[in-house]
Parts: sequence; C-alpha cells; structure tokens
Amino acid sequence: MKAAEKKAIQNYKRVAVIHDWLTGMRGGEVVLEAILELFPGAELFTLLHMPGSCSDFIENRPIHTSFIQRFPWKGKLYRHYLPLFPTAIEEFDFHGFDLVISSSHCVAKSVIVPPDVPHVSFVHSPMRYVWDMYRQYFPGKGVLQKLVIPFFANYLRTWDAASAHRVDDYVSNSAFVGQRIRRFYGRSATVVHPPCLDSAPKPGQIPDPEGNQREDFYLVLSALVPYKRIDLAVRAFNESGRKLVIAGRGPEENRLKSMAASNIQFLGHVDRSGIQELYEKARGLIFPGVEDFGIVPVEAQAAGCPVLALGRGGALETVVDGKTGLFFSQESVESLNDAVNRRETLRFRAADFARNTARFTRDAFQSGMVASIQRAQRTIGRSGSSVKSGRFK
Repeated sequence: MKAAEKKAIQNYKRVAVIHDWLTGMRGGEVVLEAILELFPGAELFTLLHMPGSCSDFIENRPIHTSFIQRFPWKGKLYRHYLPLFPTAIEEFDFHGFDLVISSSHCVAKSVIVPPDVPHVSFVHSPMRYVWDMYRQYFPGKGVLQKLVIPFFANYLRTWDAASAHRVDDYVSNSAFVGQRIRRFYGRSATVVHPPCLDSAPKPGQIPDPEGNQREDFYLVLSALVPYKRIDLAVRAFNESGRKLVIAGRGPEENRLKSMAASNIQFLGHVDRSGIQELYEKARGLIFPGVEDFGIVPVEAQAAGCPVLALGRGGALETVVDGKTGLFFSQESVESLNDAVNRRETLRFRAADFARNTARFTRDAFQSGMVASIQRAQRTIGRSGSSVKSGRFK
C-alpha cells in the first residue's frame, strides 16, 4: 500500500469492524484479517464468537458479541437463530467511533451508525438464504417449508432491503455480487477483489502447469454442502472413470461417498500445507457450483493448477478461459466431462497464471478499501447528501 494511502487513514483513531460471526477460518475471515491489518487498534463486533476458531491475529483483538453469544448450542445451531439476527446486530452502539467497516454476508451491513460516522460495507454476498438461493437452502414441501420459513424469509428480505441505506459506500467482492447488490438494495458497489494472495507471484514461482510433478488426478477443494454441486463432479467422474480427489467436509459427505465409485477419494479436512501440495500435483481443479467469488480457484491458479469451472458467477472474473482454465457451460455430466477432455489436449503456461493472479493480492485489496473509506468520508462531508438520510446515490 502506498504512503499516501496509509496517511489517508491515520486520522481514524477509533475504528469498529463488524463481521457476522466468528466460527472458523474461511474466505470471509481472510478478508477480515486484511481489514484489521489496516487498523491495528480496531475493535471487532460480531453476533457470536467461538473462541479459538479463528487465527491468532483475529482472536487477539477486543471482540464484542451480541446476546446470541449466550444462547445454547450456538456453535452448531447458530443459523437457526437467523430471525433474531436483525435485533442482535442493531443493538451494537457505535457512538464515539470515527469509522465503521462491516464485512457482511448476512446482517453485518445493517448496523446502525451515527449519521456523522462513515460506514463502509464489504459485501461478500447479500443474504443468499432469503434472496436468490432461497429455494436451494430451503427445499421440500413440508409444513415448515410452506408456512413457517416463508414468513420469516419475507420479514428478513423486507428488513434487509429497508436497511440498505445505512451504508455510505458499498464494496463488492465481484461484479457478480455487485449486480445482486443493485438488484436487491438499489445501490451501486465498487468491485474490490478479496486478498487471495499475500503478494503477486512471478512466473518462476509458479509450478509448471504441465510439469512432471503433476499426477493423474483432478481435485475438488470445498465445503461439502448442496449448493457447491460436488454431486455433479462425483457423477461426472463416476462416468469417466478418471481419478478425483475431494478435500473438505460438510453435511453432504456421507451422501457423496455413497454415490462415489472407487476412482473417487475423500480426504476430509486437509491443512494448508497439504492443500498447497494438492494444488501443485493435480491436473486441474474442478469448480462445479455458482460462487459469488471463490478464493480457491485463485489459490489453485497461483500454484499453476488449471481451473475447470462452471461458466457463471465469480469464476468468470477469476479464470481466463483457455489460458488459466476452462469453462463448461451446463450443469451436466456431459459438459463437465467435455471440459476435462479438452484440458487433456491443452498446454498451459505459468506466465499466464502469474499475469492473471497478480490482480488478487492483499495490497490491491487494501488499496481498494482505502479508496472506499475516502469516498464514504466525502459522502458524509457533503451536507444533506448522505445516503443515511434515506436518499440513494
């Protein structure tokens, strides 16, 4: 980050950072770390915190939790308390702070901030479970799905849209998410890609995509949940007979194992060093779902591993078709296997991977966030023009 950018944020002495919940280290928490790095003295607010679940860098901050923290079985059942999240997030008091930054995929963007305090929101996604992925999260035709869940989902959609004006400057992790912010909230957002890499790799640092270290297997690295569509990868490799290695855990694990043929291997949880080794050995990463962004494909490309992705969502912004991977157009076994067959006929170059992944560094992310903070401050400074007054940009 440039000296001028560092100087631009030095005047913020008391900063609040809001993150929906702290229950593990995933892509959202990588973004959170990069935000906290900008403000060493920032205080962290969250609906609930499972101590020890995040990195020391996060855990060592002053962490304020909501009343959800006192609820029973919160570690496993916190998502069941979703109807209470709006009240919980609105109870935080930010008087006395100079700047508020929210890292939001649920309700964090809807905190109530004093009108003279700039609020920047980095949105990983509008609430998937009540907006465009509602049917995927709540399938079925039981009484709960017909009567109870629709009532709460309608309430949450109304509240989520009504609270959209509480943010001075929206930042989205991809243009795909930016489109959803405009559709659901009626607001524009600047795209700042997540900090996938500490620094831009040079061509000589990226393993050869066609080198001898590559083994004859393809890789899936993912939480095993329905919307990730790992079942599609399993069915495709069942048909082709090629070796597929699946790393990750989740509620779909037993079902996927029951579907899988003997050429598909499940590794469960894999640590960071093991993941890097898989990236460097795999013929390609299979990415079969629609994601808002997707840090995993960027990490794979930084290790010279071509990405075979469904040509929708955030993957369109991170993978260069024919240069760092391939897109398949349909959510079908035939389309995915066709992409695998095409990969076997191509030769990829490390230089293309280096050029593409240079866009996704921590420095680039932090520079983008500083620019957003400056825009929010200017919005606050223009008398009568703040979006918090209820008028959209």
